[in-house]
Amino acid sequence: MEKSIIVSGFGGQGTLFAGQVLAYAALDAGKYVTWIPSYGPEMRGGTARCTVTISDEEIGSPLTRNPAIVLAMNLPSLDKYEPLMQPGGLMLANASLINRKMDRSDVRGIYIPAARMAEEIGNPRLANMIMVGAMLAAEEVLPLDVVKEALENHLPERHKKTLPMNFQAMDQGAAFVKDAIAA
Repeated sequence: MEKSIIVSGFGGQGTLFAGQVLAYAALDAGKYVTWIPSYGPEMRGGTARCTVTISDEEIGSPLTRNPAIVLAMNLPSLDKYEPLMQPGGLMLANASLINRKMDRSDVRGIYIPAARMAEEIGNPRLANMIMVGAMLAAEEVLPLDVVKEALENHLPERHKKTLPMNFQAMDQGAAFVKDAIAA
């Protein structure tokens, strides 16, 4: 199993952090992993994305031209990565900021109101963890418990107080997708 994942959005949406959490979880689970961040010069509001490749075997190249999974946190990310995705891939789109449906019919698209859900939890910065939870429920990449454990083990001590809300966000993202698939 090798999965290439792109998490993309505006700076400040936690795209790099979401990818880092996945990378740490994959390492902790004994997988091979690459994590490549990319961001513009702006601190917030510019583009930010990362590529995470998780595999059971050594990874030949960390570069990803045709991702299997994309977490699109905003419309420019959907516009950029939809044409590049592998047929049969999975696009998770933040429906709170994306106002169009996908053009491709050979890619599974799941629309999650992640920003709205994060605000309901009480922290708009949790949309990234809602998207991570949703991805883990939609695609067998890593078990949700492994990702939660990695977050707990690798989060700096000064941020440990945010763990309950991060766990809640992942759980709600996973539940949203399970309900959507069951419907």
